[in-house]
Amino acid sequence: MKLHYSPGACSLGIHVILEEIGKPYELAPVALKDGAQHKPEYMAINPKSKVPALDRGDGKVLTEFPVIAYWLGKSNPEAGLLPSDFEGEIRALEMLDYICGTVHPHGFTRQFRPANFSFREEDHPKSVELGKQNAAKYFDVIDRTWRGGTWLLPSGYSVADAALFFVEYWAVRRSGMTLPAHLDAHLKAMLARPAVQRALTQEGLAL
Repeated sequence: MKLHYSPGACSLGIHVILEEIGKPYELAPVALKDGAQHKPEYMAINPKSKVPALDRGDGKVLTEFPVIAYWLGKSNPEAGLLPSDFEGEIRALEMLDYICGTVHPHGFTRQFRPANFSFREEDHPKSVELGKQNAAKYFDVIDRTWRGGTWLLPSGYSVADAALFFVEYWAVRRSGMTLPAHLDAHLKAMLARPAVQRALTQEGLAL
């Protein structure tokens, strides 16, 4: 397998999952700041011009975080990264969708790329502030509806925790936000996991 990623991007969550699984894989960095995602070489791999993209090693490439996370969990059942019961599985998918489809773009893309949401540069600070407000609101929803203990789901650690981790990491390390109680404890527990530490080290990020 080969993970096309950018250090510190949402692909960090997939990187963590790969480390949890423990099977051989390669890392292929994509320099987003240099526009490498728009170059023909990468667009031949992922025409969507974004990360993550996972070359499965069978000649096929998967894109979109929730799909990659689900495939990795489902195809590596021995790693225990997806709940074994149907209700637990759909709750994991529910969280993947919320984190990747709502928290990520409306909470953090607004902060990190305000030009995507406002053509006028003078409006960019408002976009950043709205992103922070949105992120705080979304985190509050997750905190108030927390079903698990240490981990997000009652069934235990799963791919949903790796997804939550990357937005928590952004919130604290890039946005200077304070997390609600459940998420703060979750981030600390994630940072204590060897797989997370390995992924962060490999990407040159702070532990």
